[in-house]
Amino acid sequence: MTTPPPWNGPNPPQQPSGWDKATPPPMPPPPGWDAQTPPPMPQQAPPMPPDGMYGTPAMPGMSGMQPMLQLPAETLVTIGDIICTQTEVITPSGRRPIGQVTWSFTDMSRTTRSIPTWAIVCAVVFFFVCFLGLLFLLAKEDRTEGSVQIVVQGPGLLHQLQVPVYSVMQVQDYSARIGYARSLTAAAYGM
Repeated sequence: MTTPPPWNGPNPPQQPSGWDKATPPPMPPPPGWDAQTPPPMPQQAPPMPPDGMYGTPAMPGMSGMQPMLQLPAETLVTIGDIICTQTEVITPSGRRPIGQVTWSFTDMSRTTRSIPTWAIVCAVVFFFVCFLGLLFLLAKEDRTEGSVQIVVQGPGLLHQLQVPVYSVMQVQDYSARIGYARSLTAAAYGM
């Protein structure tokens, strides 16, 4: 068993309780560093700018890597994970010319109208103060739940997606996007 070398610093290190001769002493600080100066922080590289790929940043020297999905420059409409351009439809299931696909949209959501809880509480509280508290029962709240189903199919392509919706405006937005995609299909089919 070897003994540790003597301490060359200004103050000898304090030995923790339970320290025996077999445990090496603590490491001395690096040269040029004292207790008042914090150790230098490692420099971080600046963030890399994206190179136009969907979900992956540009990496210099990594030209052999395949991007997840390259967004076309002329993207006209996106519906979930479906991308429509002037000439083709791009889905995770494959690509097809836009004139060869058909679209299907099914609204499987439901909207209910009810009196919100806060209105019932206010009506009960203010009923004893005056009968005007009953006016709170006129308040109504719309709640939408469910999903919409979107199907695009063509020769050798079938892609289906189900998107949850939480408002009537979301359902109308998806319906308008499908309408626009259908108009792109009709325009391409006529060419």
